Amino acid sequence: MEGGFPTELPLPIGEEGSLSPDGSHLAYVPHPQWQRAWKRYRGGQTTPIWIADLKDSTVVKIPRENSNDFNPMWVGNTIYFLSDRNGPVSLFAYDTTTKQVSEVVKSDGLDFKSASSGPDAIVIEQFGALHLYDLNTHQAKAINVRVAGDYAQVRPRFVKVEPKRIHNFNLSPTGSRALMEAWGEIFTVPTDKGDIRNVTHSPAVADRDPSWSPDGKWIAYFSDSPGEYELQLRQQNGLGEVRHIKLGQSPSFYYSPVWSPDSKKIAYSDKRLNLWFVDVASGTSKLVDTDYYEGPQFGQNWAPDSKWIAYAKQLPSHLHAIFVYSLEKGKSFQVTDDMSDALYPVFDKNGKYLYFTASTDLGLAVSGGWDMSSDNRLITRSAYIAVLAKDLPSPLAPESDEEKVKEEVKAAEKEKEKSKDKTKDKTDADKSSKDTDNDKAKDDKSKDKDKDKESDKPVVVRVDIEDIGQRILALPIPARDYVNLVPGKSGILFLAEAPEVITEEDSQNLKQTLQKFDLSKRKVDKFLEDVNDFAISFNGEKLLYRKDEQWATTGTEDPPSSTDKPKPGEGPLKLEAMEVYVEPRAMWKQIYRETWRIERDFFYDPHYHGLDLAAVAKKYEPYLDGIASREELTYLFEEALGEITVGHMFVGGGYQPESKKVKGGLLGADYTLENGRYRVARVYNGENWNPGLQAPLTQPGVNVKAGDYILAVNGRELRASDDIYSFFESTAGKQVQLKVSPNPDDKRAREVTVVPVESEDTLRNLAWIEGNRRKVYEMTGGKVAYVHVPNTAGAGYNNFNRYYFAQVGKEAAVIDERFNEGGQLADYIIDCMRRPLLSRIVTREGADWSSPTAAIYGPKVMIVNEMAGSGGDALPWYFRKSNIGPIVGKRTWGGLVGIGGYPELIDGGYVMAPRDAIYGLNGEWEVENHGIPPDYDVDLDPAAVRQGHDPQLEKAVAVVMQLLKEHPLPEYKRPNYPNYHVSDGLGIGTGAGNAGTPASTK
Repeated sequence: MEGGFPTELPLPIGEEGSLSPDGSHLAYVPHPQWQRAWKRYRGGQTTPIWIADLKDSTVVKIPRENSNDFNPMWVGNTIYFLSDRNGPVSLFAYDTTTKQVSEVVKSDGLDFKSASSGPDAIVIEQFGALHLYDLNTHQAKAINVRVAGDYAQVRPRFVKVEPKRIHNFNLSPTGSRALMEAWGEIFTVPTDKGDIRNVTHSPAVADRDPSWSPDGKWIAYFSDSPGEYELQLRQQNGLGEVRHIKLGQSPSFYYSPVWSPDSKKIAYSDKRLNLWFVDVASGTSKLVDTDYYEGPQFGQNWAPDSKWIAYAKQLPSHLHAIFVYSLEKGKSFQVTDDMSDALYPVFDKNGKYLYFTASTDLGLAVSGGWDMSSDNRLITRSAYIAVLAKDLPSPLAPESDEEKVKEEVKAAEKEKEKSKDKTKDKTDADKSSKDTDNDKAKDDKSKDKDKDKESDKPVVVRVDIEDIGQRILALPIPARDYVNLVPGKSGILFLAEAPEVITEEDSQNLKQTLQKFDLSKRKVDKFLEDVNDFAISFNGEKLLYRKDEQWATTGTEDPPSSTDKPKPGEGPLKLEAMEVYVEPRAMWKQIYRETWRIERDFFYDPHYHGLDLAAVAKKYEPYLDGIASREELTYLFEEALGEITVGHMFVGGGYQPESKKVKGGLLGADYTLENGRYRVARVYNGENWNPGLQAPLTQPGVNVKAGDYILAVNGRELRASDDIYSFFESTAGKQVQLKVSPNPDDKRAREVTVVPVESEDTLRNLAWIEGNRRKVYEMTGGKVAYVHVPNTAGAGYNNFNRYYFAQVGKEAAVIDERFNEGGQLADYIIDCMRRPLLSRIVTREGADWSSPTAAIYGPKVMIVNEMAGSGGDALPWYFRKSNIGPIVGKRTWGGLVGIGGYPELIDGGYVMAPRDAIYGLNGEWEVENHGIPPDYDVDLDPAAVRQGHDPQLEKAVAVVMQLLKEHPLPEYKRPNYPNYHVSDGLGIGTGAGNAGTPASTK
């Protein structure tokens, strides 16, 4: 078999298929599934099997009732396939002659996962077992297969810790070492001399959230070594016995241990929205407070006397207020009012002040990112200081420079001269009085010690709650979007300033500008730029920060110099030697336990959709012993977690050996083989001003057109017998010389330089969008707008803004959300689409316009399909609930239990436990495992698509044009101009007035 250039099957979408024996037909699944192991799934992505006649793309559908049919195998006149139509996935057969479906091998419990047919048998994989179905005897039997091997992925080994794997970092009290968590281990890293130290040495344990005690002696962290998480204390050098502190009867996940300044207590929070503190000596925990909503941001901070805890708590309005908790009284007190969003409370080390930030313009961003209306909002926070005791003076009292009276100046100068004389007399004193001088020196030292004792006197914090709101003052710091506030020495604050508008792209690795504020100088100065994370030592003298993947330390007095050599103990951390010992099998067992613990504690339903979680974990646990790779562990999780029957149950990632990837280059074109050469059939246009949409062949000076031949690549002749893509291996982003010609020979050939792209996805998607917009324009005479919404996150927000508002003035709109991958709840899009016309505006020159201006007032239709889900389920749901218009297409995915905010697995992998379930106002789960059905059910018919049609788009246009015919936009009459001078003799002309009657406007 020589093969040849691949040609696309004449089908719009396909996931898997099997050709008929004569090759004339294809049994195939017409769309993919996002979540193959979602058991008992009945949403829009249930998979049918269609039989396509390849000569004209007409299809016949294998009978089904919303079951998941897949893995077709065409043998003779029978199409075998797997299906869950009768319960667990089993093997079925469709007779192409009788058109009947029958079950041929019933599953005895676990699902059949895949199957493959041969001449006389079908081999079936039943999750960890193989069966052979004999096509002649119609009997199935188990096959015993044992594979012995030395599997590389199960070998224990040392693995280098990449900087991106470092989490939950801090500094030792004086900043001599950095404290870091990676791979479930706790490390300390020297800032100058010494070696990196693995404090825990626990390859099959998750040790998390390390915190160094202010006295330098202990490192506290949470560990699951006993089976459930507890607080553990270990000596800072990693030696000695571990101290175990249980944290309550109900196991949970715990976060952010913060030591009290006296190193006797630790404040921490748990997954159940509680804030606690534990007495280290007794091991007794006490509840401080419980937050109102999911996602607490307590940001707890101790007062310098260790008797108060400051924290932020959510209010019913979703804003935060600052509270302080008195350990002596066992009671919390609210410091700020309910009218701002206050965060990041910290005490000054002098015990007199409490600092925090607050915003009064949070507005629609109050949803915390759930609603799309929160996107790209300009938020500012100001910094404030609360004077804690009512008898303390203001730290911001008015200051005034005053001119001194001449006599006062002279007196001061005389006093200086006297001081100089005394110093001189002391220097010239008789050397023989040495003993006397020594005695005096001893007296001076004694006085200095007394002075030090006075400064070391324990700070006593007094908080007078009465009228504390009147003792809150604004610090002289510009309002910015501050995302953190950390205290240094007394009177010193470090504020992390985010960009004015935080986009989806920014939030992945937020770059912040670190500002330093000095209360004594009442001045703020830029300290560091482009910082991603930072922490400050307990003594306030050292700062640890991260810029991308580089970690470094610096003193807090002055910013690090870009030119001078760092001082000892400052500069980049040496992390090259940081490594961890990995025992894969033991680690996978810990990950298995951790995964079920995450489901237990984070899943929104405490009854797990009726599933006995412990029982199902036990059911699948034996398969752990046969796992030989991280990929197989993921496969196990997908199957086991599928028992919960919920959308967004995604699992993946984790440590695997990485193969070197060769970035092949693409030109953004389709090709045909003609005259023994490659001929360009289509060139995909881009937006060459847009970095994400560069089209290699349409760049200025390149100008390769459809119909041109590509004769050579980098001097290598290209023939039809060659694979064109092999000529572009490892060329993405690099310059490539092409010889192109309008002829298959060298006549009129020219050389051009192009830069291939790594992926054509964005170019092909742009072509699809622009093609649809052009079709709608042509079908409606330019009356109807077309807008595609690819997701309900950043790209969807941007696409909607770009395309919708650019078509303001059209009479109606088609909103296409096919292939919408979700994200947020798209309330913003809904609000924009239902803006009513409220008034018209006339000016002396120019056309009249409408208010609200940014709106399309006519009818709207939405297109949906099976590949729209999550936020792509919510968008058509809200569209229908808001009575905006009808929906055309196919039922959506049906996954509306949201995800986010889970502990990372110790090998860097992830598992979801859907935790934010969205229900309707009638008390029903209207979307989850159902999807949104259209008002007009329209398949993407392959035969119609082959003829150049888009049945769903065309139906949407027909519906919107009918609505526009039935409900045309009204015409609005401009009123006569007022005339107030009809009879006062001051009117125009004869005094009768001439208001005029302008033509009515639309």
